[in-house]
Amino acid sequence: MSARDFLDSIEPIFIKGGKLERYYGLYEMVDTFIYTPSDVTRGTTHVRDGNDLKRTMTFVVIATFFCILMAMYNSGYQANLAIEAMGLTEAQSWRSIPMAIFGYSPMNPISNLVHGALFFLPIYIVTLAVGGVWEVLFATVRGHEVNEGFLVSSMLYTLILPPDMPLWQVALGISFGIVIGKEVFGGTGKNFLNPALTGRAFLFFAYPAAISGDSVWVGVDGYTAATPLGLAAQGGLDAVHGAGYGWFQTFMGFMPGSLGETSTLAILIGAAFLLYTRIASYRIMGGVLAGMVATSLMFNIIGSDTNPMFAMPFYWHLTLGGFAFGMVYMATDPVSAAMTNKGRWIFGALIGVMVILVRVVNPAFPEGMMLSILFANMFAPVIDYFVVQANIKRRMKRHA
Repeated sequence: MSARDFLDSIEPIFIKGGKLERYYGLYEMVDTFIYTPSDVTRGTTHVRDGNDLKRTMTFVVIATFFCILMAMYNSGYQANLAIEAMGLTEAQSWRSIPMAIFGYSPMNPISNLVHGALFFLPIYIVTLAVGGVWEVLFATVRGHEVNEGFLVSSMLYTLILPPDMPLWQVALGISFGIVIGKEVFGGTGKNFLNPALTGRAFLFFAYPAAISGDSVWVGVDGYTAATPLGLAAQGGLDAVHGAGYGWFQTFMGFMPGSLGETSTLAILIGAAFLLYTRIASYRIMGGVLAGMVATSLMFNIIGSDTNPMFAMPFYWHLTLGGFAFGMVYMATDPVSAAMTNKGRWIFGALIGVMVILVRVVNPAFPEGMMLSILFANMFAPVIDYFVVQANIKRRMKRHA
């Protein structure tokens, strides 16, 4: 018996009137995960294409492939470098057991990849398990299907966390993001905040010592240093160069940081795929980049004798911290972003301006991208409202 025949045979148990009709969402989740849904729109007013929610979410996950690969490689590379610098012979954790086979040499690509996977996979598994429980629970109570959107939220949430994040904090963050950031508003398509960023924001304010970026995110006990962006906030680019970080190195992603945010190259590859498949809006990405460049150039011209961040060029802002990742994967969230074409430019520009303001003017928050996107999420409906009203007024004048 094929999987299709088996699913068809047990379907009557889950449909209305069956013994397990309350759990139809679970059946539907498995069915549509393996096979394309058979339900299609039939009304003449619907616009049809080959895309659906499942394909959209799948494309976003595919777009993160190189970020995932770099997340594992760079996390292992940074951990191996720290072990070598401290003169240790092995990691001071359970990871020393599997790593006894591959060693801890930062010059060994396999060692770096495997060591990094031992950081990435536990965080992702906890995120998927805890978040999945909340998704299934709300779907069961409300009597609707389990939405594929969680696959994207879980992956993005994992990639914006540091590799040494305690797993119990990972579980708390995704619980807050799913329940408070999405489900209380009705679920996928009805949330006005990005769920992944909402979960990270909770961790940022609840456990700032673990996620603020003031200390380097390397999974080796006893190893402390400042992140490149933290160094820039303290002493400008001279401090960054003094620590051995060049621009090309930060562009490639060989520096401490959140799992998937370090490599601008990997992120731009994902951006090209999302733009080619028309999943992400080029207007939002363009607005974010334009707002960042314009604001950073303005601060470069103004200058400051006391704040070294005024002098940081825009191309450094692009590669440090989570700017590139937020611009490509977070700001372009179709649910929490602006919906109108002109509104998307404004929405993106607002994020670009805000992130530089936070990074440069407010030294308490050296990152800024997360807060800027959440701030713009709250104003997205207002931006769309005024854009629509302006269009209405313009048409009324034209046809008066």
